[in-house]
Amino acid sequence: MRVVGNQWSVVSKSLYFALSAMLIVPCAAAQAQQPTKVSKIGWLSVRGGKNTGQEIIVRMLRDLGYVEGKNITYEYRFADNKLDRVPILADELVRLNVDVVLTPGTTGALALKKATQTIPIVFTDVTDPVAVGLVSSLARPGGNLTGFTSVETALAGKRLELLKEILPKLLRVAVLWDPQNPSSTQEWKESQIAARNLGLQLHSMAVRSADQYESAFKDAVKGRSTALAASSTQLAASNQERIASLAAKNRLPAIYVQGSFVESGGLMSYGPDRIERYRRVAVFVDKILKGTKPADLPVEQPTKFEFIVNLKAAKQIGLTIPPNVLARADKVIK
Repeated sequence: MRVVGNQWSVVSKSLYFALSAMLIVPCAAAQAQQPTKVSKIGWLSVRGGKNTGQEIIVRMLRDLGYVEGKNITYEYRFADNKLDRVPILADELVRLNVDVVLTPGTTGALALKKATQTIPIVFTDVTDPVAVGLVSSLARPGGNLTGFTSVETALAGKRLELLKEILPKLLRVAVLWDPQNPSSTQEWKESQIAARNLGLQLHSMAVRSADQYESAFKDAVKGRSTALAASSTQLAASNQERIASLAAKNRLPAIYVQGSFVESGGLMSYGPDRIERYRRVAVFVDKILKGTKPADLPVEQPTKFEFIVNLKAAKQIGLTIPPNVLARADKVIK
């Protein structure tokens, strides 16, 4: 009888494991068939159309495993430099219930903050996010915003110094800025402080729309300005070739906030390394999609800066860049 009992025990165990396997297989199959979560990323820009920054961020997110159409999608909204459209587009992205929204510049970040207190917002190129009320502090942002500050106010003086180095007799500099842009306004104020320390006089080129550039340059030359410093504005970023062309036409040695101006024909630029900030934005997005709150992600500042010189542009206006300045350039366009 013990043998029979053992035989039935063996059979029972076999049936048990067989039934268990039959139950496990459908469960595993069901799990495998569950759809992959598709994250929705919003992009709000004051400018019009996609740019290099967006392409780099998408590529870097792809390197982190986010493939467009598979587990991530993008919703782009462009204001085409019409500031009254920015709040409308911000509301549109909020209604789409995106998982994260990205925006370059202060104007878009302020509009998004007003539009939502829950959707995570990652900003770039904001000169002073604390001063304009986007975050409580860089270390502890609070709320639903974080990102990458460009520290442009601190760099405004550095750009004037570089102009003074290539033009030792420089006395009067025209500063191109946008009164409608909070960051640009801060840069203009900082430029005035730096100019006093360098013994320079400034001419205000306050431009609110693209159709004012021609007259602004004429006024700068009429006011005896012999160099140009451009502040960080979305309007200027949308008109890089035009500004560089007008600077060359009026023979004004000019310094810009980023390398794309120099690549568009400008003389030189000094500002945060572009690749660094785009890479950090991708990391921010990755962390937020994995559950980290923006309030727990400190606002980051640039650690790398790039100085770019365009010798072709210098030759066009008859300017020789001193060897000691040229030696410090990270990139030279010939």
